[in-house]
Amino acid sequence: MNKLYIGNLSEDASPVELERLFREWKIPFSGQFLVKTGYAFVDCPDENWAMKAIDTLSGKVELHGKLLEVEHSVPKRQRSRKLQIRNIPPHLQWEVLDSLLAQYGTVENCEQVNTETETAVVNVTYGAKDQARQAIEKLNGYQLENYDLKVTYIPDEMTTAQSPQQQPPQGGRRGFGQRGPPRQGSPGAGARPKEQSDVPLRVLVPTQFVGAIIGKEGATIRNITKQTQSKIDIHRKENAGAAEKPITIHSTPEGCSSACKTLMEIMQKEAQDTKFTEEIPLKILAHNNFVGRLIGKEGKNLKKIEQDTDTKITISPLQDLTLYNPERTITVKGSIEACAKAEEEVMNKIRESYESDMAAMNLQSHLIPGLNLNALGLFPPSSPGMPPSPMSAAPPSGGASYPSFGQPESETVHLFIPALAVGALIGKQGQHIKQLSRFAGASIKIAPAEGPEAKQRVVIIAGPPEAQFKAQGRIFGKLKEENFFGPKEEVKLEAHIKVPSYAAGRVIGKGGKTVNELQNLTSAEVVVPRDQTPDENDEVIVKITGHFYASQLAQRKIQEILAQVKRQQQQKTVQSGQPQPRRK
Repeated sequence: MNKLYIGNLSEDASPVELERLFREWKIPFSGQFLVKTGYAFVDCPDENWAMKAIDTLSGKVELHGKLLEVEHSVPKRQRSRKLQIRNIPPHLQWEVLDSLLAQYGTVENCEQVNTETETAVVNVTYGAKDQARQAIEKLNGYQLENYDLKVTYIPDEMTTAQSPQQQPPQGGRRGFGQRGPPRQGSPGAGARPKEQSDVPLRVLVPTQFVGAIIGKEGATIRNITKQTQSKIDIHRKENAGAAEKPITIHSTPEGCSSACKTLMEIMQKEAQDTKFTEEIPLKILAHNNFVGRLIGKEGKNLKKIEQDTDTKITISPLQDLTLYNPERTITVKGSIEACAKAEEEVMNKIRESYESDMAAMNLQSHLIPGLNLNALGLFPPSSPGMPPSPMSAAPPSGGASYPSFGQPESETVHLFIPALAVGALIGKQGQHIKQLSRFAGASIKIAPAEGPEAKQRVVIIAGPPEAQFKAQGRIFGKLKEENFFGPKEEVKLEAHIKVPSYAAGRVIGKGGKTVNELQNLTSAEVVVPRDQTPDENDEVIVKITGHFYASQLAQRKIQEILAQVKRQQQQKTVQSGQPQPRRK
């Protein structure tokens, strides 16, 4: 992408004048200028210099009284689905740009390009060539907030190795494409420099330092966003009169860390200037769902971060959580350098947990038609950094919007909880369990204790898949909230589901292959006890142990296997014209 097209040239323009112009603006070129009537071509040493030439000269520099138009030179056979859009208003919201681009087709990828200009530049990949062609025709010269957009093709290198009939390989789906580091004013919720950057960095800062962070007429915060290629939201109106204010930083992980370190340096300098003597720790906000995995088994993860970074880290208690505040405060004490290193490691763990959960949620949304994950309250829409569920368009009613081919079958799951937790789950005069049952749309009963010394009790949950998901999700959450699992412990419960005895072999698979694959896929422990005697309904038990998402995935996959077995049985019955005998 090093060859340039120079348009709007005067007929009097010569190669010598163009050479002089490029040298004047300190833009290197290779070879000679090929000048035609009204336009010219030239090669730059690399893509960066080509971009520099476009940013510096196009629409800004005159030759013989005519403004030059400089853009990438793209042969027709290489004009495919990829465009570069320049001169985007620096404060434009990503949502506005997304909606504009979507008018001309499916945007598979939208990646921001780092430039030295105040305006933004993005590379866009459309789903088809004709969509890209329509976008370039409509958007080139389009005025957006008093800025004229400049749109050019990006050469598709794949076409050099493909026949003209072949389409370049398509990658990704809209909404999952990569975005480069968001520029100033670009909302991080829509910017995805890496898959992990869906999780912004959230920090708490003392209110008295907010003015210093913003700077005179916003100069300081603008400088930080420009230097770190980030978008920073200071939530000044939240919690009026509070001693601390939340700040949300959207960028790449590296951009977030750089901005965070700069904020700490500003606060330290302001503290010195104002003779503020108290220690100013770094306070990171993280959704409670991820904190257990940050801490690790017996606190090992947190201890390792403390040792590696020479910091002291504490986490706010669960009692501080409310329905409207699902975040925990992670307080890091140490030097600025040490705190910056700790932030990188803490957020890396948080992002890993988020990715793991989102993968599970996306799988759930495909496995359970109409599943409304937001209804669980696990990822409240009001929580910054928590994107809406892929199925968030589902109706808010208790029932799921299942396809028209019929309602899903009811399932029964036996969930084992600590015996001491029964009272908390039932609630005063049974209010909690009644509310939970109504919320989930499931029947929830607690089986009698097996004996006075029983350490576990069985919660019997009956209902369709979404009801199971909701009910079990709230039970897992309730046990954590009520401290039946330690602050450094992840909630893992055992669940039993019954399967027809003739289908047990399919769950296990040949040589245990299927059950091993299940465990690898879901991270849950799945066991079909040997030598079971089928019950009166000719069913045996499958035991599933793991954290909530792992358990849910395993349950869904097993139900999938059972549905497949059932379909095969029905087909055999239809083909034979008589009932299929059960295998013992």
